[in-house]
Amino acid sequence: MSGVQTPSAVRKGWPVATIRNDLKVLARLAGPVVVSRLGIMAMGLTDVLVVGRYSSVQLSYQALGWAPTSIMLTVAIGLLSGVPVMTSRAIGAGDRHLAGAVLRRGLVYASWIGGAATLFLIALGPVFLRSIGLERGLAAGAAGVLIVLSLSLVPNALSNALGMWLEALSKPAPATAMMWLANILNLAIDLVLVPGRFGAPALGAAGAACATLGARVALTLGLAAYIVLMPEARALGVFDKPARDRAAEAEQRRVGFGAGASSFFEVAAFASMNVIAGWVGALSIAAYSVALNVISIIFMVPLGLSTATGVMVGSAYGARDREGTNRIGLVGLLVAAGFGLLVTAIVWPAARLIVSGYTHDPKVMAMAAGALMLCCLFLIPDAIQVVVAQSLRARGDVWVPSASHLVSYAVVMIPLAYVFALPMHMGVSGIIWAATIATLLSAGLLLGRFWMLSRRPLG
Repeated sequence: MSGVQTPSAVRKGWPVATIRNDLKVLARLAGPVVVSRLGIMAMGLTDVLVVGRYSSVQLSYQALGWAPTSIMLTVAIGLLSGVPVMTSRAIGAGDRHLAGAVLRRGLVYASWIGGAATLFLIALGPVFLRSIGLERGLAAGAAGVLIVLSLSLVPNALSNALGMWLEALSKPAPATAMMWLANILNLAIDLVLVPGRFGAPALGAAGAACATLGARVALTLGLAAYIVLMPEARALGVFDKPARDRAAEAEQRRVGFGAGASSFFEVAAFASMNVIAGWVGALSIAAYSVALNVISIIFMVPLGLSTATGVMVGSAYGARDREGTNRIGLVGLLVAAGFGLLVTAIVWPAARLIVSGYTHDPKVMAMAAGALMLCCLFLIPDAIQVVVAQSLRARGDVWVPSASHLVSYAVVMIPLAYVFALPMHMGVSGIIWAATIATLLSAGLLLGRFWMLSRRPLG
């Protein structure tokens, strides 16, 4: 991977020129990846904006229907994270032909993961919504949204495997361009199906779910076509059935299992906050969904930085460059912290203006603006923890990030959110305070692990 490997000659000390080169490479790789991740969130944002302006009630259906599928979607991405890690290691070690074997395994895993998630949610999702004590009508309205979104999980998993593979090859631009073309398609379908235009029925939140399904299918087909037509596809082993390598298969799954577990603990915990907000009331869940959507969009930047940092760390690790592995991880987390500080300074004073783009309901606006201002408390540690976690996985430390997310988000955040929001009558603010405490804990644990490993030889 040209430009990603750390120069082996630089072993002692970290000269300014070396750091500057790391930043240049990080920016070149992270820029398109961040834009692509923003495209993922833009699709959800588009649905929220169109549905929210159509009906606050339909926005509640959208939030509740999205929550269970978002867990599966994010866990699937985590389970597939072995694709970029193993690809970057192969490139760093000079074995480019092995990249095709990584991709082929990743597509098989994506099919299994997406198919299992779809069947699980269609069978049990509506039952779950009916059983959690929501206000009358919320569960029924959300069930239809959930079922349609579940059907999009297979193409979503496949498109993520394809896109992450291209990113690990330092070719993020095609995936980014196609993601935004998919967003345009999603918006066009939204504007027809949500309010009902050109003779189509007004489907509300269910129409937005149909738009997401169509856009994800189109994205998968576009990425697959691009890879097949790449001039270097044959040299990368895309068309070759790989020789059985049980060790490589196990390592790819192991990385995915660890990242998938981390994703599950974190996303399931945050999605469960929708349920707690639903217990508080319909206005509370609408306000929380608006604030969470804004924060999720912001999170795409450190998430993209984590991907780029992981690719660079994985390449240095594959080349057995200990100094490069440590240095790049540190550079990535410092850039993430700087971004968190910058965006906090922007969002805090502009919270009400930002929220006004989502809804005209004055009660929802007031509640969501307050929640968004509170969310600024955890933007810096949240950016740090996601970058450090991916750096650790790229160097083979898979299970410690998973354990930190289990403790921080499942063990600490969920009970705190319940106690703060309901018995202590803090409502949505209580949920945000619980998230802040959990994120600070996660960042602290991961930084400690990063420091420990930086003092050891590469495993």
